[in-house]
Amino acid sequence: MQKVISFGEILMRLSPPGNLRFDQATSFNAVYGGGEFNAIASLANFGLKTEFVTAVPENALGDCVINTIRSVNVGCENILRQGDRLGLYFIEMGASVRSSNVIYDRAESSIAQIGTNNFDWAKIFKGATWFHWSGVTPAISQEAAGACLEAVKKASEMGLKISTDLNYRSKLWNYGKEPYDVMPELLQYSNVIIGDIDTARFMLKKDKIAPDYKNKDEVKQAFLELMEFLPNLDSIGMVFRESVNASHERIGGLLYNNNKLYSEKIRDVIPIVDRVGSGDAFMAGLLYGLLEFDENFQKTIEFATAACILKHSIFGDVNRVSKEEVINFIDNDGAAKVKR
Repeated sequence: MQKVISFGEILMRLSPPGNLRFDQATSFNAVYGGGEFNAIASLANFGLKTEFVTAVPENALGDCVINTIRSVNVGCENILRQGDRLGLYFIEMGASVRSSNVIYDRAESSIAQIGTNNFDWAKIFKGATWFHWSGVTPAISQEAAGACLEAVKKASEMGLKISTDLNYRSKLWNYGKEPYDVMPELLQYSNVIIGDIDTARFMLKKDKIAPDYKNKDEVKQAFLELMEFLPNLDSIGMVFRESVNASHERIGGLLYNNNKLYSEKIRDVIPIVDRVGSGDAFMAGLLYGLLEFDENFQKTIEFATAACILKHSIFGDVNRVSKEEVINFIDNDGAAKVKR
């Protein structure tokens, strides 16, 4: 069986009930999540063997994180217990024409304080076939970036496929480095990335080109250029997202492989329960297809896009849908029929 390892930070998410604003809240819903964990949890839900590597404090909140990881059948044998605090983020959920708002409180969290040689990556990767990381981890701290580089080098050396969600978070890069100071070296090891073309070019310190995503030849050329910058890259995925407002999005998907562009049609998603983690759901769907669909890239982009769309109906960071539910969505062309 395929085994996927992921590395990153898991946070406590605090949000006012419903669509209340922060200044209306007298209580907060608490869930746990983070980009890399969200993706690996989806893969576990699809039936793959998985493990999440992170650092959490040696206290009751750290225990809650480990219980959460176990509850979604993700392995947690290599979690470092250190530091005094778990990272937090607060989210005020948008509605209609009002956008969502995120406030991070993750400075000096357990994972921000890790360094090189904290993890035995050779042991962790033994028997694994895939390693997944995102641009969030090297944004946390210089130490986290160093640990991420150590991990991708060892994964590459051991022959694992490596995937990356670019995940640019401008509020996180505050330790004196810009993404283009750190990400190019890390991305040299990636075989699969997801992210829009402008973000990828920004992280590689290339000029912005603003392609017309409706022009397939233009998009193919832009993807081909990224392949030339990153020699180990073989696949690029992207969620095509048009935000009408906070309650209505139009979602499609693109996948580039071997100079061919595969696309999935755009669907309206109304209303939105929770869009947080929808990109991670797309990432998981893409990885599942690449691992399980025997190079059927059209089927892969259909699966990834459907997983992303379904996540918009699920509260919390993690996409709690099964492989069968994703396939049923595709087979029924998105019609949410009552199951009897």
